[in-house]
Amino acid sequence: MTAQEHIQRFNAAVRSGDWAEFLTTLDPEAVMSFDGVPVGPFVGREAIAAAYEANPPTDTMEIRSLDLDGDTEIVHFAWSKGGTGTLTIGRGPGGITRLAVTFD
Repeated sequence: MTAQEHIQRFNAAVRSGDWAEFLTTLDPEAVMSFDGVPVGPFVGREAIAAAYEANPPTDTMEIRSLDLDGDTEIVHFAWSKGGTGTLTIGRGPGGITRLAVTFD
C-alpha cells in the first residue's frame, strides 16, 4: 500500500466514522505517535483502534509532497480545515509498523 492509499483510507474513515478497513493495514504491534499534541503514543492495533474510537478525527488530509527513505515514507500534508503537518509511515512485512504525526 502506498502513502496515497493510506491517506485515502484515512479520509474515508474520517468521513464514514468506520475505521475497520483502515486498521487492517496496520501491523498488530504498530505504534502511532504524535509530536506537538499531548496524546499517545499508542502501541498495538487495538490501542490505536481505541484511540480513534475515543477521539475520532474530523479533519481529512491532502498530500502536499512525499519523500521515500527505504521502507519509510514521509508525507507532508495539509488538513482540510487548515494547518499542515508531516506523517511518517514505517512499513514491515505485517503492514504499517509506525505512524508518526508532527503538527506544524
